[in-house]
Amino acid sequence: MVTWWTGTEPKGEPTLIIISPDSTSREILKKSEVFPDDISRFLLESTYGRLVRIKSIFILIWLSLSMVSYSQNSRFNAVNYNDSLYQFSGKQLIVPVVLAGYGFAQFAVDPILDLNLKVRGEFTSRVKNHWHYDDYLQFVPAAAVYGLNILGIKGKHNFFDRSVIIGTSMVLMGASVYGVKQLTHIQRPDGTAFNSFPSGHTATAFACATFLYQEYKDVSVWYGVAGYTIAAGTGFFRMYNNRHWLTDVVAGAAFGIISTRAAYWIFPKIKKRFFKNMQVNISLIPTFDPRYGINR
Repeated sequence: MVTWWTGTEPKGEPTLIIISPDSTSREILKKSEVFPDDISRFLLESTYGRLVRIKSIFILIWLSLSMVSYSQNSRFNAVNYNDSLYQFSGKQLIVPVVLAGYGFAQFAVDPILDLNLKVRGEFTSRVKNHWHYDDYLQFVPAAAVYGLNILGIKGKHNFFDRSVIIGTSMVLMGASVYGVKQLTHIQRPDGTAFNSFPSGHTATAFACATFLYQEYKDVSVWYGVAGYTIAAGTGFFRMYNNRHWLTDVVAGAAFGIISTRAAYWIFPKIKKRFFKNMQVNISLIPTFDPRYGINR
């Protein structure tokens, strides 16, 4: 008998759900309930908290960039559109399709659900304290791209171009992850909400890691290795903190990778459509505005 699944009753009293050896994975996953008021409150608090964290990260990046007087002059049509980086290739879909396929297979293959439960059981039986490094690790690879450029280690694109690329990736990733979360309605392992699949943190981390890899693969492949290691660490902590199932993390990696690759594929079209023949003059000067702060 296993008793590690915890549910929540309407009155807020914790309930242990007894899992017998003959219980199927799908029956187990249906036994815990979260009521509408709890879901609404959780989603509101979660969304606000994420927005605050994202704002804080971008403010930190801006302050870092503002420490340097940076100026660029370049024509926007200088990009070599024949570079394989901007060309769609079916080979680039192999890894994300396999990862996504594994994640979606949970809806038809019971052994995958069994593995989800087994992995969660291992974490919950061993983890005593939760460490929320994943809230910050997810952005580290993207921040590294800007940091390396500040240090004089130039990547593939200038400041404006790479900002357009990572911005496009975040939009694609955010929209696709949110849509799938709403459609699948999978409950989180900690029982707090029904928006578990796929993992948004992991998707963000792998989108940023792919961004780092693409920008610096011609400089050294080890930048990409470091980025993907950090992304994998983010996924690990999502399971460690009992926020996601294994399938959530694996599928999240797929969404992140494909979002950034798609951003590079459509970047030439975005550039030609919106920024054709523009002159870039970017100057970052240290400034301070008391209206905006990290804790706002």
